[in-house]
Amino acid sequence: MQAPAGYEYDDNPGRIDINLVSAFLADEAYWGRWRTPDVIEQQIRTAWRVVGAYERSTGAQVGFARAFSDGFAAAYLADVFVVPAHRGHGLGVGIVRTMIEEGPGAKFLWMLHTRDARTLYEKFGFVPRENDRYLERAARFG
Repeated sequence: MQAPAGYEYDDNPGRIDINLVSAFLADEAYWGRWRTPDVIEQQIRTAWRVVGAYERSTGAQVGFARAFSDGFAAAYLADVFVVPAHRGHGLGVGIVRTMIEEGPGAKFLWMLHTRDARTLYEKFGFVPRENDRYLERAARFG
């Protein structure tokens, strides 16, 4: 996906700013606050795939998502965020699109939990299952 002017997406795990991700997840996210920086670093290091959003001019990371997967049929999307100063440019949509539609898991069954971003995920075909916080996007193998 073409990023908004001044931004880019990248799935290179070596480019992830672990300090930024850890700080956001510890201080601003409502989910997973029990995780220590060591746990977050391990989750990033062992993720099946990560996607970051970056300012082109500075290279600073401004958004993130990670996924874990069996690598063949299903994946779970986690820790999606855009730092507040960079919201409103469509970066969240771009991060999710890059992760689930423009990579090796494009045909997978995708799963996630959220309590506040359903509109974002519904754009990609996610629908509620079991309860309002668990969403799935059906596999697209056929």
